[in-house]
Amino acid sequence: MTIIETARLRLRAWQPADLGPFIAMNQDTAVMRYFPTTGSPARTRAFYDVIQREFQDVGYGLYAVEVKATGDFIGFTGFHGIDFDVDFRNGVEIGWRLAQASWGHGYATEAAQACLAYGFETLGFQRVYSYTTVTNQPSRNVMRKLGMTVYEYFDNPELPVGHAQRPHVCCSINRS
Repeated sequence: MTIIETARLRLRAWQPADLGPFIAMNQDTAVMRYFPTTGSPARTRAFYDVIQREFQDVGYGLYAVEVKATGDFIGFTGFHGIDFDVDFRNGVEIGWRLAQASWGHGYATEAAQACLAYGFETLGFQRVYSYTTVTNQPSRNVMRKLGMTVYEYFDNPELPVGHAQRPHVCCSINRS
């Protein structure tokens, strides 16, 4: 079922056939270079289950993204609850992760813009956050293109002190 459609993309409910390419994407070291580790098949399946549960619990989540012209699954974009110990806890995050073969086409920005419009207009969000390690310039560029501004810099409490990826930036955007 398609939830959001853009000129080139469908953001839709996940299908069992998405799990294989999702696992492959999460094992790609280039895709996961701003994360502490790549996702094992077991961890990716567990994340897939979290995504499914969030849809059941709150009615939105991280949507599977496919290219309309080919029907290929290329990753996810959507919303996720923030539930770790930061001052923007209990907010809504917009996030994205795309397979390396789909980089450089503007898909992350296109999908995220459509998600934000859906989140503000249909889901009634007043503010949406996005965060990443400070070194993740590609995601920071998407945040900038979305009109997000820096909310705060913080140390990700889920990573150990001294970890190179612990310094994070959180950006936000308010409903206009």
